[in-house]
Amino acid sequence: MIEMNALLASLPTDLWIGGSQVPASGGQTFAVQNPATGQALIEIADAQPEDGARALDAAVAAQPSWAATPPRVRADILHAAWELISKRRNDFALLMTLEMGKPLGESHGEVAYGGEFLRWFSEEAVRINGRYSQSPSGNGRILVTKEPVGPTLAITPWNFPLAMGTRKIAPAFAAGCTMVVKPASETPLTMLLLAEIFRDAGLPEGVLSVVPTTNSAALTTPMFEDHRLRKVTFTGSTGVGKVLLKQAADRVLRTSMELGGNAPFVVFDDADIDAAVEGAMAAKMRNGGEACTAANRIHVDNAVLAEFSEKLTARMRALKVGPGDLDGTQVGPLVSEKQRTSVSDLVDDAVSKGAMVATGGCRGAGEGFFYEPTVLTGVPEHARILKEEVFGPVAAIIGFNGEQEGVAAANDTEYGLAAYIYTEGLERALRVSSAIEAGMVGVNRGIISDVAAPFGGVKESGVGRESGSEGIEEYLEPKYIALR
Repeated sequence: MIEMNALLASLPTDLWIGGSQVPASGGQTFAVQNPATGQALIEIADAQPEDGARALDAAVAAQPSWAATPPRVRADILHAAWELISKRRNDFALLMTLEMGKPLGESHGEVAYGGEFLRWFSEEAVRINGRYSQSPSGNGRILVTKEPVGPTLAITPWNFPLAMGTRKIAPAFAAGCTMVVKPASETPLTMLLLAEIFRDAGLPEGVLSVVPTTNSAALTTPMFEDHRLRKVTFTGSTGVGKVLLKQAADRVLRTSMELGGNAPFVVFDDADIDAAVEGAMAAKMRNGGEACTAANRIHVDNAVLAEFSEKLTARMRALKVGPGDLDGTQVGPLVSEKQRTSVSDLVDDAVSKGAMVATGGCRGAGEGFFYEPTVLTGVPEHARILKEEVFGPVAAIIGFNGEQEGVAAANDTEYGLAAYIYTEGLERALRVSSAIEAGMVGVNRGIISDVAAPFGGVKESGVGRESGSEGIEEYLEPKYIALR
């Protein structure tokens, strides 16, 4: 308790604009909740539209000098920020557990993962390449350079408060773009602490601003309409993403959108069942199921359905649920009562249509937003949970017959972010990976995110890619210079 109170007392609680704390216009504040108790942790500044304008002013003012900053200097600042996060990993981990609910061990994992984006893009900053060639017609030379897109608005979600920020901030800074971040109102504290870290790492004033708010539309709409904003990057639901894309279209803003998922986890009849169960636990229960890459539909060949279902149910039933900062906790609370109600409604809908509850299927007792790890079997095709992202600790199992039917079931969605397959056959693995409509496919593994690999989806799961060597391209514009 003393450690928690000391950490909260040391946090920035105002907006972060121009390299320092700034009160919100009018002095408005809002409370950040602890989802394990439902009680307020701390009050922070609630940004208003004029605060968004101030943040964009700072980004625009800093853009020319930041773009002209040598790549090595930008790289050194990113690397210094990574080192500072590593030194304060205990603070970041506890803070994420307090405001988001995930177990402390998972928070430590996110600190390592989120920090790696800073280190990776510190290395990419000095490898921004163009090209020079002779025109095929012979009438001149072609020089292609890459320049920063310019001031960027980043809108980040609540489920990975650090990593979803660094995955956007790091490539933007490496490319020479300034950025205004609007974090989720459920989890703004981690991003405010990160802003302080960047100041300590030597980031110039105005390059990064952080503006938490309880009224996102009021804050961001004027920024979308401002001709000085050049790019929007968003991670969140497909519904909100479509609204933002329509807004961006009015000014033809550059966009990158990492949107909703409905990831299939497909277990074929030749799979190693114990390995598949282990992979399903990782793919389903990372972050308590509150992840866009989480396995949402578990499709199992009927030849191995009974064995897989029995073993997965036993593993899910054995999970320890509790506050994330308690030793031994494996599943923390959901982020809010709204999210718990959404999960509960999807389970109730499936059961009302014929699904069987193998374990769980109910809210946790006591305070906080807990939901029991749940396995549903015999889920009918018309259940909402097969079409909508559950974003919670619920595994919905459906049988299929044969490879062709399994692939068709996996692709039966408008989403296409992540997919997982388990098979011992190399030819089948390659064949199915090609046939599945997803931006990322895990073969015999349940965790696929990697800072060195492109992250993103197809269909209604988004536009563009984050991380990997591809990630920095989202913040660069090619320029063709014609030479005699």
